[in-house]
Amino acid sequence: MFTTKLSDIETWDSQSDALNVIVETPRGSRAKIDYDPERGLFQLSKLLPRGAVFPFNFGFIPSTRGEDGDPLDVLVLMDEPLTTGCLVTCRLLGALKAEQTEDGETVRNDRLIAVVEACQAHEEVRSVNDLNKHVLKDIEHFFVSYNEAVGKRFRPLRYAGPRHAEKLVRKAKKRFAATDGEGEPLSNGRAKASQGK
Repeated sequence: MFTTKLSDIETWDSQSDALNVIVETPRGSRAKIDYDPERGLFQLSKLLPRGAVFPFNFGFIPSTRGEDGDPLDVLVLMDEPLTTGCLVTCRLLGALKAEQTEDGETVRNDRLIAVVEACQAHEEVRSVNDLNKHVLKDIEHFFVSYNEAVGKRFRPLRYAGPRHAEKLVRKAKKRFAATDGEGEPLSNGRAKASQGK
């Protein structure tokens, strides 16, 4: 059987130039699912409090590394829940700029927002500015309450468009290219070769 490591999947789809996203947690789920790269499987991370669910599909962008060392997370807008482990091509809409405070330390924690390319309901949406204000408020409320449930404070600042979001992804892709895919730094020569791919 042929298998592909998720760390081998490119950030951008070579056919369409759309963003590749691996879904971890489906829309409507109370169960937060995380991918464990060491074991190559998805596992239950936590359960949200009763009445709280993920308002949209939630996943990560392969071949990226955020400042926290993990792949970049992304909220994927689509009316239907997707299956955990599903690879889907998306269009970046922007990011919710925000600050997150934990144990007295505050850091920037912008949250990426995308829409599934094949989703006809969002066919005309090209930026977070095209989204209904109620959808934007739902996104903010979700991140505030989700972080509150795990003892963190999340403070939304403002929304930024697709250019800002794409810069975040490209920085994270460079950060990933400077490692061996497992988080270990490459030597300078190997890092330059990797970035050329």
